[in-house]
Amino acid sequence: MHEAYLYERSEDGKVICFLCNHRCVISEGRRGICGVRENRGGTLYSLVYGLPVAQHVDPIEKKPLFHFFPGSRAYSIATVGCNFRCLHCQNYDISQMPRDHGRIAGDETSPEDIVRAALRTGCKSISYTYTEPTVFFELAFETARLAHSRGLYNNFITNGYMTQEALYDIAPFLDAANVDLKAFTEEHYRKVCGARLQPVLDSLKLMKGLGIWVEVTTLIIPGLNDDEPQLRDVARFIKDELGPETPWHVTAFFPTYRMTDRSRTPPSSLRRAREIGLEEGLRYVYTGNVPGEEGEHTYCPSCGRVLIRRYGFYIVERSLRDGRCTGCGTRLDGVGLDWGRS
Repeated sequence: MHEAYLYERSEDGKVICFLCNHRCVISEGRRGICGVRENRGGTLYSLVYGLPVAQHVDPIEKKPLFHFFPGSRAYSIATVGCNFRCLHCQNYDISQMPRDHGRIAGDETSPEDIVRAALRTGCKSISYTYTEPTVFFELAFETARLAHSRGLYNNFITNGYMTQEALYDIAPFLDAANVDLKAFTEEHYRKVCGARLQPVLDSLKLMKGLGIWVEVTTLIIPGLNDDEPQLRDVARFIKDELGPETPWHVTAFFPTYRMTDRSRTPPSSLRRAREIGLEEGLRYVYTGNVPGEEGEHTYCPSCGRVLIRRYGFYIVERSLRDGRCTGCGTRLDGVGLDWGRS
């Protein structure tokens, strides 16, 4: 075990965790909502430090991050546990393992091991993903700091529920984040995710202010968050608070876990969501989980030329020179856009 970061002891033997915005007050012998931080004798421990349950090499587009070293590979890690309980979680077998099955699983691995594997496999960055990286913050922080010293970049694929304290700590080593903005109502967050909306909005704004490259993903669930007023609210928030250069990914829902009563998202709904984002002034809006759609490509926001053509998670054609459109010369927004080009 590893003593946790970001907590305080109280006189009654309880501890107050301020890693995420649940800010759990945890009694002796109990765990926080995430299921992986436990109070033992007035000390809070991470039960998943050095125990990743998944380690894979992924295309960065899978995260999805489309404007962060496009075409590169990311060494992707996760532990069990999550501070949300999303009814539609696609990785519920590992994210909800501590809550549903009372188990902590993983292979003993150090930050040095992870960085060494990322370098050996030719990855440009390390992605903290699949579950919620906030709940394995200690491992993520120490790995990210070491990765930076070895010339690797770091990105979080996150629900955005971390506290400001956690963000300020990780920011010097966190280069990019894709944040799930699951809906734009408190009711959806409360009923579907077991959380609140406002802390996610606050995290997004703080990330942007700290210079972290931010992309946003919204899973479009039929009948829950696919109405036009709500989609316009999301798009307006991104444009007004994060900037029109912030990519928005609208992705298809597939029935899973505890939400098998909903149908798949029709491609027409994704296309309409994309249209709404563009109408509201966003420069880059992408459709996801439906390979072959026009919304997978990156277009020049000035002349409309296809600058990066994709199929699924893979790039099949580029029309960029020094990060600029080869048609009109407009600079594309993002980080490392010319990576991998001679």
